[in-house]
Amino acid sequence: MLQCSKSYSQDLSSSKKYEDDIREKILAASLPYVLELGWSKECLSKGAQSVGYPGIAHGMFTKGAGDLVHYFNTSSNLKLVEFLKQLHNKHTEVQITPGEFVELAIQERLKMLVPYVHKWPQAIAIMSLPPNVPNALAALLTMVDDICYYAGDRSVDFNWYMRRLGVAGVYKATELYLIQDKSPEQKASWEFLKKRVEEAVQLHEILVKSDIASQGAKDVAKSAFSTVRFV
Repeated sequence: MLQCSKSYSQDLSSSKKYEDDIREKILAASLPYVLELGWSKECLSKGAQSVGYPGIAHGMFTKGAGDLVHYFNTSSNLKLVEFLKQLHNKHTEVQITPGEFVELAIQERLKMLVPYVHKWPQAIAIMSLPPNVPNALAALLTMVDDICYYAGDRSVDFNWYMRRLGVAGVYKATELYLIQDKSPEQKASWEFLKKRVEEAVQLHEILVKSDIASQGAKDVAKSAFSTVRFV
């Protein structure tokens, strides 16, 4: 009986992996159609057909376009980690400040949006829907964690929370600026990013050196970060 139960569990695990592989294959194949069809079920159907599955395979995605945007976010985060590792290794040879590191990291991640920038307002709207908010926040906080970690922040104190909230704020502000930017090669967006990072660094230094960083401020920062992390 125990052997049968073990075999059944293995079959379920194998079946889930097979289904997950198909889902990922369809999601990856759907991205090239976003510019034409937007972040939509139609885009998922087209992607499925392009890799040999029927168009109704979009039914595998319970959150519809939300699953497609989430796939883009998570796969982009994985690419960012590889960039961060390389940047971290260079950082040991050529010294740059943590602020410069964060600026380069955010710019690299936002560059991944550029091919889809005209459709990105739709993606933001989709991920703002209640069923998609947990995935949107999880992807954002994972990205922020990775950036801060490779920038050298291994602390577990008040500064840990403040730095991550600061990086998240700078990223989202620049993202919103980027989708309206008409300048060549997004030059205005990168200038905007640079200024926001400089302001965030200055604000952090003020908080650390002054009484503003009181227990009350610490509690607010921890509460805010914990809320979005476990929503």
